[in-house]
Amino acid sequence: MPELWIGTNNKKKLAELTRLLEPLEIALRTPSELGQPFDPIEDQPDFAGNARKKASLLATLSGGIALADDSGLCVDALDGRPGVLSARYGGPGLDDRGRMMRLLEELEGVPDDQRTARFVCSLCIAAPNDQVLAAMEQACEGMLRREPTGAEGFGYDPIFVPVEHADDPTQSFATLGPEIKDRLSHRGKALRELTEHLPKLLA
Repeated sequence: MPELWIGTNNKKKLAELTRLLEPLEIALRTPSELGQPFDPIEDQPDFAGNARKKASLLATLSGGIALADDSGLCVDALDGRPGVLSARYGGPGLDDRGRMMRLLEELEGVPDDQRTARFVCSLCIAAPNDQVLAAMEQACEGMLRREPTGAEGFGYDPIFVPVEHADDPTQSFATLGPEIKDRLSHRGKALRELTEHLPKLLA
């Protein structure tokens, strides 16, 4: 069975990637198997750059083919913030909920019709020695609720309503369930595009 190293230490993101890649019958390996730290600094100016940096580093450390993603939330009323800083927004002392509430504070007073946003996911597949084998980027358009709802998902999911459910703003990525989220989400779209290339790359 072909192997693919997954470049994330985020357990919830890893679970989502594992679920999305399950139909391909690929043995997924994780950084915890390396025997050394995998903690790349995400200092690139865009999602694609960070995804490439993580995938290339993991491919070099593991000696195998590696997949990494960088993703985040881009809010129109905040000129695209938090963007590449989504996982660190507001500083190191905040958890997922703290970052989400910080974002909502910044959006206080913004009318509903101006609370548009999108989740963006950049994927990169790399081989050792900084060989990029494939890269793709997808987005999911939506709007932001004024308060969180739902207990599923992670990150900003509880305040994000995908455009396909705009007629029911009581929903969010944290209430729709994994099957619907996988079908609509930025990561789901990017991974479906990836599956067109992955079997050939791992052959």
